[in-house]
Amino acid sequence: MRSSILGSAAFLVILGGLLSLALPGCGGGASTDNAQASEFEGRRPAAGDVLDESGKGMAAIKQAADANKYLFMFFSKTDDEQSLAMRKVFDKAMVRVANRAQSIAVNISDSSEKAIVAKFQLDRAPMPLVLAMAPNGAITGGFPRKCEEQQLVNAFATPVTEKVMKNLQDGKLVFICVQNGKTKSNDAAMQGVRDFRADSRFASATEIVMLDPADSAEASFLADLKIDSKTEEAVTIFMAPPGSAIAEYKGATDKAGLMATLQKASSGCAGGSCGPGGCGPKQ
Repeated sequence: MRSSILGSAAFLVILGGLLSLALPGCGGGASTDNAQASEFEGRRPAAGDVLDESGKGMAAIKQAADANKYLFMFFSKTDDEQSLAMRKVFDKAMVRVANRAQSIAVNISDSSEKAIVAKFQLDRAPMPLVLAMAPNGAITGGFPRKCEEQQLVNAFATPVTEKVMKNLQDGKLVFICVQNGKTKSNDAAMQGVRDFRADSRFASATEIVMLDPADSAEASFLADLKIDSKTEEAVTIFMAPPGSAIAEYKGATDKAGLMATLQKASSGCAGGSCGPGGCGPKQ
């Protein structure tokens, strides 16, 4: 069983530490090619938090989402040599992805940008920093202090990857159900998953994401999952925040087994099971 999903630029960054900006608590312990990413930590705004939506940063997020485009955000605090050098790399990359993404540069010292600073806990982040956000709000890439042009270009994720990331970043358990009309045991594979989500303790904190192994647009994600696109049997990946693949099942699943898996994963958490928000599903 893999402790985390690695391979694409998106997961290398998110599971390497940047996902903690949305999800505090236990989790993957994943490695990353960008060791600096693990230095960036934050927290998901608590329930009831009200953030000021003003500032060009927050406006850019809404504009990109409305246009169904990615948003690349360049954050800096001063015009020091490192920030200026990284900005040049950023600007070159943005020219290359202009048809798929919008971009914004934000000085986190600007008092009008308090909302976006709070949203991503940027006051605790190493600067300069680039974040890539999918139209659904998932952070698919994060690059503190320095980056290469190609890294930014590679920060786009597949549609299913975006869904999985967003749900994990929202603190939810995720079942990735890999199946289509040609795979065996489809109904049996879904039985345990559906029963698990039907439990009132997990209903609001569990998402089921379908993945067609024959979908060429998801080839890179399947490679990260290490699942053959020609798999003959349904496969189910059970994931918990911040990004750990805590189990993989071929064929049938059952609720009792899934709950046992979640309980077993709790050994890495103090005081509860790994689950939404890091430890234990919210009641």
